[in-house]
Amino acid sequence: MKSILVKLTILASFLVAFAGCNEDDELKDTKVTAVKMLYEPSNGKSVVLQSSASATVYFEWEPAKAEDSGMVLYEVAFDKEGGDFSSPIYRMASDNNGGYNHATISHKQLNKIAGMAGVESAATGKLIWTVFSSKGINDVAAAETRVIEITRLAGFADVPVDVYVTGEASEGGTDLSKASIMKSTAAGEFEIYTKLTAGKSYNFTDAKVGTPRKFYSENGLLKEGTTNSTVAKTGVYRIKLDFNVGSTVYTEVTDMQLFFSPTNSFLFSLPYLANGEWKATSKPITFKQEGWGRDERYKIKMTTINSAGETVEEWWGTPNTDSRPNSSSPASYYYLYPVDNSQWNGKFKFAGEMDMALIDMSVLLQAENPYTHSIVKVGNQ
Repeated sequence: MKSILVKLTILASFLVAFAGCNEDDELKDTKVTAVKMLYEPSNGKSVVLQSSASATVYFEWEPAKAEDSGMVLYEVAFDKEGGDFSSPIYRMASDNNGGYNHATISHKQLNKIAGMAGVESAATGKLIWTVFSSKGINDVAAAETRVIEITRLAGFADVPVDVYVTGEASEGGTDLSKASIMKSTAAGEFEIYTKLTAGKSYNFTDAKVGTPRKFYSENGLLKEGTTNSTVAKTGVYRIKLDFNVGSTVYTEVTDMQLFFSPTNSFLFSLPYLANGEWKATSKPITFKQEGWGRDERYKIKMTTINSAGETVEEWWGTPNTDSRPNSSSPASYYYLYPVDNSQWNGKFKFAGEMDMALIDMSVLLQAENPYTHSIVKVGNQ
């Protein structure tokens, strides 16, 4: 009998504890009041975003009250002008992980939010904002909403890690998985040598899978959005994107030629193939006989047309080569660097076996590797 009483006592204790847990669970969803007043920023405030990492906007509101007099959690919500916050475009916790009745939001974050609302780079648009209060489960919208006008950065606060070219006009076509990757040349700056087809559309993305961000070029400006770009002329282009200032620069590459220093002349052109490669095949090479020996020096000229329609010659060579390569020469021997247009400066030297030979020559201006070139002997003259 005593054993039964003990068991009943333990069971009763469990039931009391269980009931207490249920009461605690109910308290977790304690009711809170709606925020009655928004303090900062003022309604209709205009903010011109700055690129500085320390630039912020301060948001503040009247505290809400909880039924249990405990802590209230807050989220700042943004929506498009005319929206009702039933599906805000963005929500974020206030300072102190939602515990304070204010939020410090960076210009970088506001730039991103405005972009989500459809405001283009360097453009001005309006958003509405409010505050939700809660105990962590069911939230309550503030009684007030306000408008904030934002002028977005010309550049991008959220710079992509990788950038690709895709679309019908591009070399990879509309298959996103075949998009051409651009070369990162500096922080926020990208470059590619690629062929574009006139009258067809293309754009830039930050990934080649899923649903990536999209960018396009318009009158020299780089913008984010689903608008497509086109070119008026089919050709090979060097495209430079600068996300720091939101700019695009297109340069058409019209010719790639081998310059032979000993004769001060061009031996042949290299036709463009694809993926940043120009290639000439089975071309004869004959060194020039001089009193001191056979001269084999060369470099590469690239002819371009800039955005102003001017023809510009650009030269590729090396700053530090004064000997012939051999089978043990490192790959870096063939790396390409911008050089001047003089006959003798910045020249390469052919390997000895290329004299009186037929060669295949490629110029490779590709994202995956340093800009370089290759020369392969394929026969004798």
